[in-house]
Amino acid sequence: MAEVEEWTAELALRLLPETNGPTVEVFCGSVIVSPHADMDHQAVMRELVYRLHRAARGIGCWAYPESNLISGDDLFIPDFGVFRKSGGGRVAMDIADALLLGEIVSPGNRRKDVIDRPKQYAAAQVPWFMRVECRDRIPVVALHQLVEGDHQPVAAAAAGTRFVMREPFAFEIDPADLLDE
Repeated sequence: MAEVEEWTAELALRLLPETNGPTVEVFCGSVIVSPHADMDHQAVMRELVYRLHRAARGIGCWAYPESNLISGDDLFIPDFGVFRKSGGGRVAMDIADALLLGEIVSPGNRRKDVIDRPKQYAAAQVPWFMRVECRDRIPVVALHQLVEGDHQPVAAAAAGTRFVMREPFAFEIDPADLLDE
């Protein structure tokens, strides 16, 4: 009987076709397929990544939506990330190049976005984690910094107020500006 090979990031990137459809990730040897999130999620990602990219360029970093991110044998696709290296010409980024990774919480993926991903990113020593939640269409942005192996909250704001961060680069926004209204 043939031995079944576990999936790895390298294997997935080599064998699976590029797609604009569902998100395909690899975690602990298993392939995870997820459909795209709702339109509010897409609007938040579009606007936030655009604004983060403009701010991050001031310190020589780049922001991207839904990047293939290699962490050992795992392949993650965070909703957005800010990287110390340009992704130009690449299919995937290494998690060691991530300065900030972020998730936009989806109701169907709440555990992944709120518990699992922050733990995985902390274990990989990603210095900053940002989470955006839109309960009842009220966006809230929260920034967390890696402290002693865990991401601790350092700044947060809801729609109608200013989210302000000074590290890892200067950035501010009223979370209400993230939705198409």
